[in-house]
Amino acid sequence: MLIWGSGDRVALLVHGMRGAASQYHAVGPALAARGYRAVAIDLPGHGDAPRAPDATMELFVDAVLAAVDTPPALAIGHSLGAIVLSHALPRLRASRVVYVDVPFSGPSTDPPAPAAELRERFTTSRAARTVERLAPRPGWSAEDCRVEAEAAARFDVETAVALERSYIGQSVERPAVPSLVVRADPSRYVSPERARELEEMGFWVRTVPGAGHSVWYGHLDEFMGVLDEWLEAT
Repeated sequence: MLIWGSGDRVALLVHGMRGAASQYHAVGPALAARGYRAVAIDLPGHGDAPRAPDATMELFVDAVLAAVDTPPALAIGHSLGAIVLSHALPRLRASRVVYVDVPFSGPSTDPPAPAAELRERFTTSRAARTVERLAPRPGWSAEDCRVEAEAAARFDVETAVALERSYIGQSVERPAVPSLVVRADPSRYVSPERARELEEMGFWVRTVPGAGHSVWYGHLDEFMGVLDEWLEAT
């Protein structure tokens, strides 16, 4: 867990698959400068959190709920972290929620992928996330590359396999609290059509031009600008 700032106005930050709390190394201080106590957590099998070879979405939700002692004024989830956050929300009781580059696909009727296939996929993707391979990404700083490579090295494949095989997706409903979806441009996960569908459901949807899946890497000012605009409007 990483914490920036102090006080009772909490901003909870939840990372994505193969990530860690450290992916918010620039967002956390930016939120602290805005008066929040920014709390970034490590999900099971990530960062400093213990492995969970029998992981379920419920276990990931419990990790989120255990991280804060008061309902957050703001909660931000990236990719997998956004999905976990959406499941935690009824008990977390966050006042506002930001989901970063996640499509919120509905429940799947397909059988889960074989464990061996998932294991190979996660192992391959983990091995590819080295500083040298991440460095050419447009806009990424040396620190972005370092924290992502370190997080990948600590990522537990078996936890991810168990989660993937146990989770079938969720139905997406009109948000119960002000909710923002921030998408990359172009986005592999939130197409323009899906963005319109989410807006029709009641989500605010904003795009950061030129950003990749980790939207604030190389585009921190633009990301925080979108966040500020939305917070002022809601």
